Formats: sequence, structure tokens, C-alpha cells
Amino acid sequence: MSYENSARIINDDIFDLVNELFAREKSSKNIEDRVNFFDTYNNYFVLTDDGSYSINSKEINHKVETLHTSTGAISESFEKFIKPMKFNYDEDIAILDICAGLGYNSSAAIDDFMKNSNANLTIDMVEISKATLACGLLVPSPIPAHDITKKAIEDELIKQNYATLSLEECEIPENIDINVFIEDARQTVQKLKDNTYDAIFLDPFSQNMAPELFSLEFFRQFRRVIKDDGIVATYTSAAPIRAGFIEADFYIGLGPIFGRKQGGTLASPNPSMLDTSLPKNDEIRIALSDVGIPFRDPGLNNSSEFILESRTEERHLARHNTKISSAVKTPIFLGDEMDDEKLKRRVERNLLKMNIPSTTSPEAFYIVEVEDSYTEKQDEKNNSTNRILEMKKRLKKIKEGN
Repeated sequence: MSYENSARIINDDIFDLVNELFAREKSSKNIEDRVNFFDTYNNYFVLTDDGSYSINSKEINHKVETLHTSTGAISESFEKFIKPMKFNYDEDIAILDICAGLGYNSSAAIDDFMKNSNANLTIDMVEISKATLACGLLVPSPIPAHDITKKAIEDELIKQNYATLSLEECEIPENIDINVFIEDARQTVQKLKDNTYDAIFLDPFSQNMAPELFSLEFFRQFRRVIKDDGIVATYTSAAPIRAGFIEADFYIGLGPIFGRKQGGTLASPNPSMLDTSLPKNDEIRIALSDVGIPFRDPGLNNSSEFILESRTEERHLARHNTKISSAVKTPIFLGDEMDDEKLKRRVERNLLKMNIPSTTSPEAFYIVEVEDSYTEKQDEKNNSTNRILEMKKRLKKIKEGN
């Protein structure tokens, strides 16, 4: 199976139907099929609470999910990817949209830009699946700016001989330049120029489905192409992603909470661009436990399975050697008295293997002492990244007997 087919995540049925639609369009030149497609197959699309449509995923681990939160697909784009940004609307803006999907994130960016700026906007959209992008042509536009995105998508699908008819009538404004890359984002990002983007939207389906788009090496490419005051936004709160950003020389902060129990992640080369610290326990687990080991893809060309298996092996080797075991969330109990004797025995057994006698030993207090300065509002010095790095350093000293 090609990487393109394994990487796409839309439902198998809609994937086949969309491919068949555009194959017929090529042979018949009949506009009716595309015009009527949504009404004919609207049961394959999912109406979210704000009136915008999403699509079901293919079955993953015996489970089917929508590509967007049920709270609102287009609202999610504004809340998670636009509101956290600190654009200077007096200057030109450039955005990299990874896993562009139906085009909602780019459309939200266009909508926001047109309301606030007369400068120039460049958006580079990256999506590996032609059928997924084509679905963006078929759903009703949730906002007028989506029609602009649709036109750019259609132009590229025609250029690549997937679509045939030019049915999108919207004109792309002269001050907006949209480039659509239909390929593996890992290959795209290596071709991009240094210090280019004010924002990067990172929106793959999940880190377990596409760890290659959350790897340390991929983030190092982000660090190269983003501007010093740029911000990366992603919906995930997963420890390996946050750890990967830090190892790639980003500062990290908490992203907005929308449609989920936890906030996403923001990353920037400049700590002053990030307002909110991660929760304390998240910092401790990233710094000290084996969950804080990033995904690695050294050649930016490995399979999802290889990356996941490699990380599992690295976690196994690190546990009790360089990292505290993540079992029963052991590190979060450092510095605390524990009443549950059974849990306490398990926790302290894990700690002892790292030369930490107990949760209330001097060693335990030393490691998490930096959390005494924790504030939800972070700044250039007192922030999640610096606290995580300091705890990592202190754990290493304790393990080495220093």
C-alpha cells in the first residue's frame, strides 16, 4: 500500500465515492455529478453544532471518529488555530497549514486576515490526500472565505489531473496567495525557505495514526522555517509532542480548550509569544517520565509503524535508567505525602530505581523544587519549558549520584 493511501484518514466509502466522482467528471465533463454530490451522499457527512460539516474517519482501532469536534468544525479552526496567534496585521503574513484537509483552518485564517489587514497573505496548504481536499469542494462552505480556499484547491486538483471542470466561481483576492501541496508533508517542509512563516497549523488526525508528522526531526524543520516570533499551533496535549518541541528548541505553552477536556499545545522560538503554562503535572511527566520521549524519524521517511515501535523500545530502555517509570503516573507524586499504602509501595519502588528513596525524600524535593515558582501566566524566564529542562537536569544529577 502506498504511503498516500495508508496516510489518508477519511472513511473508505466516501474515499471511493469521491474518487469515482472525479474519474467520471474526467470522462463525461458533466457538471451535475459534482453539483449534486453532497445532496446525494450527505449521510456520509457529519453536521457539527455550529452548522459546518465534517467527515467520518476510516475505522481505527475498531472505532470511527469525525475529523473535527462535534462542537463545531469551523469554530474549532478559529478557536484553536486563529485566536492564539499574535499577528502583526500591518505586515505581510505567511502561514503553513499542515494536513489542510477540507481547508477550514486556511479559510479561518483568510477570514481573520480580510477583516484586519490590507497587507499580503500567503498560505501554503499541505495535504497528502487528493480525495480529502476534494471533499473540501463538496461540502457547503461554512464561511465565505472557504470559497476562496475551494478555488485554490480546485485549481491544484485540475493541475494534477484529478479534477477536470473549473466550477468554483470565487476570485482569489490579489493580496492573497494560496499554494496547495498534495504530497507527504515531510518532503514539502524540507523544500521550504528558512525564517518564512508567522504561523504553522499542525492538524493531523492523531499522533498514533501519523507519528511521522509529530516527530522531533519534523519539528526541527519547523524551527528552521518559522520566524522568531512565529507560533506553531496543534490540538494535541500529548507528552511526546510537547517533549519533541522542546528538544527541537521551541518554547511551549498551553493552547485553547475547545471540544476537548484538555488544551492543545502552542510552540514558539520566542517565550514571550506564549501566555499560559502547561498544567503542573504535565510539566512533571514530560520532564521526568518515559512518556516524555518524543517520536523520532531521523530520515524523515520512516513508516508510522517503525516510528511507534522505535519509541516503544526507547521508552523501555529509558525506564529506570534515565527516566522514572510512567507506571501509575509515578513522577507526579514527588514531594507529596501518600495515604494509599498500596499505591505508595508501587510509586516508591519505581522511584528507588532512580536513586530517589521516597516521595518525601530530599532527592524528591530537590527535583521538583522548581515547580514552587509555577505560575499559570508564564514569561521569558519562568515558563513551562525552563521548568521542564531544569527538572530533567536535576533528575540526571540524582541518578548519577551527584
